[in-house]
Amino acid sequence: MRTDLRTDREFTRVHGLLADRGLHTVCQSARCPNRHECWNNGTATMMILGDTCTRRCRFCAVSKGSPSGVDASEPDRVAAAAKEMGLRYAVLTSVTRDDLPDGGAGVFAETIRAIRREIPGAGVEVLVPDFQGARNPLNTVLEAGPDVFAHNLETVRRLQPLVRPQASCECSLSVLRFAADFRPAVVVKSGLMLGMGESDEEVFQSLDDLLVAGCELLTLGQYLAPSAAHHPVARFLTPDEFDGLADKARMMGFKGVASAPRVRSSYKAAELLSAVRRGTACRRS
Repeated sequence: MRTDLRTDREFTRVHGLLADRGLHTVCQSARCPNRHECWNNGTATMMILGDTCTRRCRFCAVSKGSPSGVDASEPDRVAAAAKEMGLRYAVLTSVTRDDLPDGGAGVFAETIRAIRREIPGAGVEVLVPDFQGARNPLNTVLEAGPDVFAHNLETVRRLQPLVRPQASCECSLSVLRFAADFRPAVVVKSGLMLGMGESDEEVFQSLDDLLVAGCELLTLGQYLAPSAAHHPVARFLTPDEFDGLADKARMMGFKGVASAPRVRSSYKAAELLSAVRRGTACRRS
């Protein structure tokens, strides 16, 4: 796998803007392979609630430990940065904050509202943690009106205890079901990392579970171990294999699929949603 590490004026502008406002991105914290491409295009996925996660998932590069408190100014700073970047579609994610009574749901909701105030008509996608399955935090986020509600299954059922020891497949699916049943309706999205040791049969079972839970949009990407201390890569899938999985997922009933080695949860998120709304396919990225 190769990616272009070229940087241009737009990359520098985005980097400086985020640094000046003291904001975090999943692009940096999770060592995303698409950071240069996205920042060169003037986009970034904002990571709210700090940069320290209370969980110790074995696939993730985000720092683990005891987070500090919540910054009340963060929603307005995120919204101001999104406006300055010229975003018409904002993607928000966060570290998991099991230390907070609401898991940080209130900050998600206020950030959605702040973006709506700063950029009327902008789309907003949220990629949330599982909130330990609690319904009140989920209600808080959904009532703020995101266009897309995303929560990642990450891997197949058998590998969940190894990869996400403080989470579970059942909890994640219940979160997606709750969002799919919410009214007014919101588009529900999830994703899997492949190459962690799963079989094709396990992948198809996971896709079926996601469909039953009400998931409409799907991302499939190659898992890349951040370090030797993380869960190892079992194999690298070819681009043709990703295309085949995308075709299978569409045949199963997913309305939109982004499937390629470098695809991540928020990669070209606006394009995926737009393709679904237009009724066109979103092919290899």
